[in-house]
Amino acid sequence: MFAVCAPVAVSPTLAGAHRARRIAPRHGGDGGGARRNRTVVNVVAPNMPTTSNRDPSAEVIELIQNADAVAFDVDSTVCIDEGIDELAAFLGKGDEVAAMTNKAMSGGISFRDALEMRLQVMQPTRQTVEQYLALSPPKISPGIQKLFTALRANGKTVYLVSGGFRQMINPVAVALGVPEANIFANTLLFSEDGSYRGFDPEEFTSKAGGKAEAVKHVKSTFGHVAMAMVGDGATDLESRAPGGADVFVGYGGVQVRKAVEDGADWFVTDFDKFIEVVEGSN
Repeated sequence: MFAVCAPVAVSPTLAGAHRARRIAPRHGGDGGGARRNRTVVNVVAPNMPTTSNRDPSAEVIELIQNADAVAFDVDSTVCIDEGIDELAAFLGKGDEVAAMTNKAMSGGISFRDALEMRLQVMQPTRQTVEQYLALSPPKISPGIQKLFTALRANGKTVYLVSGGFRQMINPVAVALGVPEANIFANTLLFSEDGSYRGFDPEEFTSKAGGKAEAVKHVKSTFGHVAMAMVGDGATDLESRAPGGADVFVGYGGVQVRKAVEDGADWFVTDFDKFIEVVEGSN
């Protein structure tokens, strides 16, 4: 995922808020199991046993099965690579941008500053982006296609919410059958001659906290009753907030990030069990 650790205010009564808006299970019973209370403060999860969330609780299963929409991060989640780092390497700026990415991931600089700094170093043009895309087909994570198929078969709408660029995410969406309208990501801007001009500052994910705002927007605009968010990074974890994602599934199949591993409602390193849970929605 292309993201940085940005402060986010989440009520310490988050778990209670989830219980208050809990959805009636489809299969009877009370859903079983109490949800673990995880408070996110400045995107650093409390110290918890890293194995405590490797198996989904009854409530997490219930929330996923009753969700009518699921949003996914793209880099290091839907795909096995980090788009901006791959493009930087193609442009001969790989080491420099990777160092900036690592600094950004530590939370040392703001999301927008980190994005702007890397793009200024890279100077991607319309032509070089098109060349990169022509030579670099999407590297889809194992199990994603089957998971997306299962989600749709069970009446769930799939969204892509990313700090990456639409120009690079569009081919991923096409490969996975995700409509362009269901993509929330950054947009590279070019001058008439194709030179780099900047990025669209109005996109949700161009600023800190943008993924959470994007998920809130999707949920309220399209009238989703409950949403899940899946991702590998701290900005994905932010999306589990009042008015946003009701449940967060952390993915560590590419990168394992401590705050995400500890703070997720459920943490997975592959999508096999996730698919089983979704297919149990019927």
